[in-house]
Amino acid sequence: MLDNRTLYEKNVQDRNQLRYLIGLIVRWKQNFKYARARRIARKRGATIGEGVIMPISLAKRANSNLTIGNHSSIQTNKIDIRSSVTIGSHVIIGAGTEIITTSHNIDSPDWTLKNYGITIEDYVWIPTNVLILPSCRNISYGSVIGSGSVVVKNTDPMSVVGVIRQKN
Repeated sequence: MLDNRTLYEKNVQDRNQLRYLIGLIVRWKQNFKYARARRIARKRGATIGEGVIMPISLAKRANSNLTIGNHSSIQTNKIDIRSSVTIGSHVIIGAGTEIITTSHNIDSPDWTLKNYGITIEDYVWIPTNVLILPSCRNISYGSVIGSGSVVVKNTDPMSVVGVIRQKN
């Protein structure tokens, strides 16, 4: 008899109950950790959507300037929330990414701060080690940023922004 199941379906459906229960426990612990982070951020005044994955360290620093849509995954805590940060739904932000929203006036003798804020629209992918500077105020719908990029200006919708490395 021909088995029309995919390899994934075979592995999931044919495993024993002990492995199934262990998998459930691991996933339950992860979901509990993410739910706790969302709860902490909401208590601190942030607006957090359903199914958001974020580090506890970011949740503990959250304030009313932070807004995150549904089902977004944030793997960094290097987000400057002294100004407004709005992250849309289904956004992925990788580890090591840094978002800076505040700068200073270089002509001011007392270093007065300039707060800008940023909006990251839906379905944006920002992989690892990206630096987003205050001059970038909007990352548009569906944009993909190259790993290791420095983003200094706004992006167009459905665009790919990357780094061109110098060849030796």
